[in-house]
Amino acid sequence: MRIAIVNDLLMAVEALRRVVRSHPDYTIAWVARDGAEAVRKCAEDRPDMILMDLIMPVMNGAEATRHIMRDSPCPILVVTATVDGNIGLVFEAMGYGALDAVNTPVLGTDGKLAGAQALLRKIEIVGHLINRPASVSPAATELNAPPAVKPHLPLIVLGASTGGPAALADILSRFPKVIDAAVVIIQHVDKEFASDLAVWLGTHCPLHVKVATPGCRPEIGVVWLAGTNDHLVLTKHGTLEYRVEPAGCFYRPSADVFFKSVAAHWSPNGVAVLLTGMGRDGGEGLLALRRCGWHTLAQDEATSVVYGMPRAAAELGAAERILPLGAIADAIMQGIEKKKTKPV
Repeated sequence: MRIAIVNDLLMAVEALRRVVRSHPDYTIAWVARDGAEAVRKCAEDRPDMILMDLIMPVMNGAEATRHIMRDSPCPILVVTATVDGNIGLVFEAMGYGALDAVNTPVLGTDGKLAGAQALLRKIEIVGHLINRPASVSPAATELNAPPAVKPHLPLIVLGASTGGPAALADILSRFPKVIDAAVVIIQHVDKEFASDLAVWLGTHCPLHVKVATPGCRPEIGVVWLAGTNDHLVLTKHGTLEYRVEPAGCFYRPSADVFFKSVAAHWSPNGVAVLLTGMGRDGGEGLLALRRCGWHTLAQDEATSVVYGMPRAAAELGAAERILPLGAIADAIMQGIEKKKTKPV
């Protein structure tokens, strides 16, 4: 895999070089010192992946991501030294199509690299998505409808990946200030950024956005966000918990895993939505929910940054309706109102 590095700090570039070269299958395609240079170089020589810094002269990483994804689409992984004070840029870049974000490895005075394995793991995951975008999720299980369960409060569940933060912000910003439903979000994002994503989404939303903690429960008017690199699941007791298994699933946290746990343990009193993202995660889980009687929605191709996850839902017949992003919030509210007027 040919990997490009975009960073204006010599020490950071050297750390990233060492991480890339530590893997026998990875090589350095080129190095750019600012976002504008990266845009030019990507147009001339498109690599397999770009490690994109955020704070740089001339053009920042978020703006560079926007230009590259528009003119010379290429998988981009945000690699930043700190998100403090710059969290908006992280999610702006992800909204433009960056696949994920991870902290920049630090080269110590002893020559050792801190954070190298986390970056290598992220590169591996992105490489998996690039090379096998149509593979079936390892979380796949039998999709027969589970036995009926007792009624619960109305629930809205959303799954997203590439481009997800901006899509989620758009939907949440259109929700009313008072909502008679609980909300749970599965967004593919590293645990290091989950709490910041919750804060950022909260600035776009009239509701309370919180990172889900073990043992918490869906609550009216509260938005719970999956917050670790393990899978969030709904238990038979109605609590939210984290699970390592399926350990082999590249999508962490997985929308499929969560949606299927909801199908098994929550009454069909809700709306499930699958948004923009690379790969197929969430399609099978959305189908399981539809078979249980849930209203199911998917984002359309025109408004998706990457039409992978919603495409999987469409191909499986998992989505009752496929809608542009701007219409999804209203459709969710309509679905909740219909569920409230029908007996479970």
